[in-house]
Amino acid sequence: MRALVDENIPRMTVAALLALGHNVKDIRGTSFQGAADSGLWALAMAECRALVTTDKGFTEYRSAPHHGILVVRLRQPNRQKIHRAVMHVFERFSDTEWPNLLVVVRDATMSTSRTGVERS
Repeated sequence: MRALVDENIPRMTVAALLALGHNVKDIRGTSFQGAADSGLWALAMAECRALVTTDKGFTEYRSAPHHGILVVRLRQPNRQKIHRAVMHVFERFSDTEWPNLLVVVRDATMSTSRTGVERS
């Protein structure tokens, strides 16, 4: 799968996804590090990549066509917890399921929506 990883996702997660064969672009160290959400969204769309982030602001794009959005929302996040959450979601959904899929992971729940239709 092609994914764009926001700077708030641990490097160990990027390495693990790459090791699984995913095409992952990490924005750390690029001109997109610290960019506004709209710039990051435009990059993800231009490069046909799912977006992986902890920024809940990206849920506003749920109704727009996209390549997938994964938002990790934990009460007390740390690298290990974020890593486990991302890896769990990547194990659960196949590459073909990601187009127009929004996944929001919380401490004890995961919610999904596709084109504005809620599923859990």
